[in-house]
Amino acid sequence: MSWNPSLEPGCPDAIGIDAIETLIIPRARDLGDFEVRRALPAPKRQMVGPFIFFDQAGPAEFVTGQGVDVRPHPHIGLGTVTYLYRGEFQHRDSLGSNQMILPGAVNWMVAGRGVTHSERTSEATRKAPHSLFGIQTWVALPEKDEEVAPSFAHHGKDTLPEFDDGGVKLRLILGRAYGKTAPAKLYSETFYADVAMQPGARLPLPDDHEDRGLYVVEGSINIAGQEFEAGRMMVFRPGDKITVAAGDNGARMMILGGETLNGQPYIFWNFVSSSRERLEEAKEQWRRADWGKGRFDLPPDDRADFIPLPG
Repeated sequence: MSWNPSLEPGCPDAIGIDAIETLIIPRARDLGDFEVRRALPAPKRQMVGPFIFFDQAGPAEFVTGQGVDVRPHPHIGLGTVTYLYRGEFQHRDSLGSNQMILPGAVNWMVAGRGVTHSERTSEATRKAPHSLFGIQTWVALPEKDEEVAPSFAHHGKDTLPEFDDGGVKLRLILGRAYGKTAPAKLYSETFYADVAMQPGARLPLPDDHEDRGLYVVEGSINIAGQEFEAGRMMVFRPGDKITVAAGDNGARMMILGGETLNGQPYIFWNFVSSSRERLEEAKEQWRRADWGKGRFDLPPDDRADFIPLPG
């Protein structure tokens, strides 16, 4: 397929640099075994479309016996998206899901009124040196859907729409873009895609979504004649036609966005809600650790420990 048959030479420079509404440099956090870089929420920008949280995990290298152990923890009012470039996670949740995720596949967990999950490196992977590199995002649910029943779905690499054209390879992770739709069930207009670009390749961003941004994972990109290296997120002015050109060494990026919510939700720890009262209720229920009697339970095969409420 052709990204844009009417794309003219020089189009990457046809817009001004002021089309970038916000430039975000992620904050680095050392989690002991690996580093996380958080782009959202940021001081100048809480969300891009419905995306309210965006973390780059790694790249990290582990010796034999080591791995990641994110103990059971709760969520409300959002959907979590796990997408890996290298490595694996074993996902367990209070719905009874137990699912490995490998590079190119998608784990989509809708917390709704409340869910608990853990993510750990499997015992099999710990038997040898291994690496981890991926992105985790949260998608805030519209107010009318914040209390939906929790659910979990795994979508394998071969079920996601892919395009390979003009030096651009794109895999659609969530939502709708470029005439294709990813399989995950969503609650608002959204797009989210993994894009690999050869040196000099160009990609116009979708222009039929209200809010659009991108995150440079590897390499560099050029927009309006200015170069941006890996570890930068850009959010663009609504309505502008934006074309991205890969730098001299190519680029890998995540493009994301969609419909803005009616008002910005509140966020505390792993909870997202349009209601402060609902946040306080969720905090109290997790603090009580009264499993199975309210919003939260623990995964049936991961109940030995959990992350306590902060503060």
